[in-house]
Amino acid sequence: MAGSSIKITTKGDRAISEVLQQLLDQSQDLTPALNDIGEYLLETHQQRFIDQQTPDGTPWEPLSPTTLARKRRDDRILTEEGNLANNLHYQITNDSSSASLEFGSNEVYAAMHQFGGTTSPRSMMPNQDIPAREFLGLADKDEQQILQMLSRFLVV
Repeated sequence: MAGSSIKITTKGDRAISEVLQQLLDQSQDLTPALNDIGEYLLETHQQRFIDQQTPDGTPWEPLSPTTLARKRRDDRILTEEGNLANNLHYQITNDSSSASLEFGSNEVYAAMHQFGGTTSPRSMMPNQDIPAREFLGLADKDEQQILQMLSRFLVV
């Protein structure tokens, strides 16, 4: 997936990894569980664009005067037409030995907004420093919600 993404695998967060491994050990197809997580991530990440904050709740860096002068919509950070928020996707890989869910955006500029950087000399805003405005990631409450979702799939 081009742009910027996060990946949740059985090698990721310890608690999530343990539950995923339990499901794999039970020879369960993780696709339904990972699909539920993907849909949850779509909702929570789109909410971040409304709340204009990072996964940990920190407000995004305000827009620069240069950006404000160029935008038609000056009331939202990282939102002009809504392309970035509306083009979040997830992809699931599941086989007998591992499972993963990759979540992110294939918009080319997604990485610049996630990590920050300096624009190209040939861009519409040449050589501008863009602060990181992290929109991808898991908050503590997201991790807890994912664990609860996974626990519904465990066969006891």
